[in-house]
Amino acid sequence: MELGDEYFMKQALKEANKAFDEDEVPIGAVVVADGQIIGRGYNQSAHLTDATAHAEILALTAAFQYMGSQILEDAQLYVTVEPCAMCAGAMKWSRIGKLVYGTDEPKSGYSLYSPNLLHKNTEIVKGVLQDESRFLMQEYFRSKR
Repeated sequence: MELGDEYFMKQALKEANKAFDEDEVPIGAVVVADGQIIGRGYNQSAHLTDATAHAEILALTAAFQYMGSQILEDAQLYVTVEPCAMCAGAMKWSRIGKLVYGTDEPKSGYSLYSPNLLHKNTEIVKGVLQDESRFLMQEYFRSKR
């Protein structure tokens, strides 16, 4: 049985819930190769005092280590929210094969700056479990007001 985009996005949502529980912006990511999760991450910028500790960066780093390579052209990255420009740049350099994200990020998503930040061969799928991803973000920021 082949696992699909919704299955892996649910795994990214589990990571996002870890961030939510730790009072971090609730974004989660997983990197998948050959139907197996090879990297996981959730936002830990506040906890690690590191502005670059985004879910995507942490998941990519784990995947690089697992694969023993900085190139992930046969892998997919699932993330609950549209990546920022920094994370899109990291995906470009890794040549990630496919990006799947849940909800758009109208204030800081990479597409605001340049839709061409990703590698030219990266397939992009958006809107997978969009409502769940958006709800988690809304709940987090509602609690901050």
